[in-house]
Amino acid sequence: MIESIRHPYNAHFSADRYEAFLAQINDEFPGQLDFRVAETPVFVPKLLTDKMLTACDDIVQTITQPDFRAKTEAAIPAGQYVPGEGEASHTTFMAVDFAVCRNESTGELEPQLIELQGFPSLYGFQPYLSQTFRAHFPIPDSVNHLFGVSTNADYVAALRDLIVADCDPEEVILLEIYPEKQKTRIDFALTKHYIGIDAVCLTKIKKRGRELYYEKEGRDVRIRRIYNRLIFDELEAMPDLVTEFKLTDDVDVHWVGHPNWFFRISKYTLPLINSAYVPKSHYLSELTGNVPDDLENYVLKPLFSFAGSGVKINVTPADIEGIAEAERGNYLLQRKVRYEPVIAAPDGSVKCEIRLLFIWPDGADKPQLITNLARLSRGEMIGVRFNKDFDWVGGTIAYFEQ
Repeated sequence: MIESIRHPYNAHFSADRYEAFLAQINDEFPGQLDFRVAETPVFVPKLLTDKMLTACDDIVQTITQPDFRAKTEAAIPAGQYVPGEGEASHTTFMAVDFAVCRNESTGELEPQLIELQGFPSLYGFQPYLSQTFRAHFPIPDSVNHLFGVSTNADYVAALRDLIVADCDPEEVILLEIYPEKQKTRIDFALTKHYIGIDAVCLTKIKKRGRELYYEKEGRDVRIRRIYNRLIFDELEAMPDLVTEFKLTDDVDVHWVGHPNWFFRISKYTLPLINSAYVPKSHYLSELTGNVPDDLENYVLKPLFSFAGSGVKINVTPADIEGIAEAERGNYLLQRKVRYEPVIAAPDGSVKCEIRLLFIWPDGADKPQLITNLARLSRGEMIGVRFNKDFDWVGGTIAYFEQ
């Protein structure tokens, strides 16, 4: 998108350089990279950056309203409410996903919100990915992957303060289910590398009254803070899983990223936001008898799903009719957006989605944008299953014009 950077980058690119780039990652973190990293970063011009920041201001204005928690009580599914939210007056993390589109009236590129979540993403992997790209490819200092901090060292310090705070790092865990099998496990490894906390499986946690422990080097270590990376979708797929600690237990820990905010700031929030960069969204239950005639221009999304599961991008009246009235409150009908192929690959153009990553420290009056990730796609949707056997697709990072 910034031709003065894109042209020399592509001219410099070769398959050998890309393989060397991947080899460095695999040498430094063997066996940890389990998703496709794209051949290129995204270079974002200032005009598009400014529009994204305006969109984020609109979102922040919504989630910082005094009545936001009251409006989102129904977002938390029955049986999945986690105690201890009283001290978590706001989310700790926020990820905002924008499709890069072209405005039909002005011809300019613009962001359109796809999803948002009050949940952490690849906060550990992204600074490492940036420095590895810079080690292998020409990326000028006029662009940066960070906001609000100047260097990766400053970024890591902010992340450590947020997650570890004043605890001993061994008293803080990254919580997952079978973390060694997760596709994103390289992020867990880099979180350990940067801030010193271990990824611990839910099945390994011991519960004594309201206190939680895990075993480390033959010792039982008290858990005081949980950096939560576990979602209920994964647990529901394992109904026979046996654990001492249930996520819904009332325990004496500080949640760094309280699980309830995964639901509060989610697809459920979309109809509440008023912005030129947020496609109109409706709870399906509110459209009974008034479903749009032009369903081909909408996407149907389950409210309580993760990573695109259950999304229908070619909606028909039969899809709507097939959802029982009692279940329609669990679905969202969102105006479809058209991704513009904007990334110049050697054999054509590629679509792009940019996820802006926020942190919200205790005491701050609003979330703070700090870094990002991006995903490239040639398929009908962003995601692995839509991009099999393609190159110049996958996860990457965006550099923004300063």
